[in-house]
Amino acid sequence: MQGSTVPGASSSDATMAQATTSNSTGQRRMYDSSTGSYSVIPYATNGYIGLNVGKPDWDTPCGGGGFACSESNTSYNIYTGGMFNEHFGAELGYVDFGRSDRGGGRTHAHGVNISLVGHLPLGGLNLFAKVGTLYGRTKVNASPLAGIGSGSDSGWEGSYGVGVGFNLSPRSSVVLEWNRYDLNFVGVGRRDITTTSLGYVHRF
Repeated sequence: MQGSTVPGASSSDATMAQATTSNSTGQRRMYDSSTGSYSVIPYATNGYIGLNVGKPDWDTPCGGGGFACSESNTSYNIYTGGMFNEHFGAELGYVDFGRSDRGGGRTHAHGVNISLVGHLPLGGLNLFAKVGTLYGRTKVNASPLAGIGSGSDSGWEGSYGVGVGFNLSPRSSVVLEWNRYDLNFVGVGRRDITTTSLGYVHRF
């Protein structure tokens, strides 16, 4: 009978039985008491945090006038995620692409990224792919002689990426990722920035 206990069973046995029954329903919570895992992603468990540092590649015009044109040396991405099941999860993160020299001035880009993530565990390796959206903000400061507009822009655009993780322990791994983000820039509209990065992930 549902809700009944075996005669002579202790209260702790009943609690364990209820936990087993609850887990068998496949409910997804932010905190899973059976494993101690936690995630800030709603309806997800097995959470993690990560930090990636990489090299950005800007698809933005250099402008005229013979001004120097160079890209930022470093981008970084700090993020947290959680799993809905063994193969699918979600991430929320902040990515900063640094500042690039364009048209006698500097251009800065950064944003908040939300992604769905698919995982393929292969023993000590983990292949993954991401698809999502970035709320990006850009600020362009250029010389009038360069023919590039100056000002700020923002908005939602797409993002996607692929990567591989190498497990160091049950709770930690290093990751190698490639990602593409679309952003809006004053005067030229939507352009992309790609990043190749190396990171560290810690699982709760």
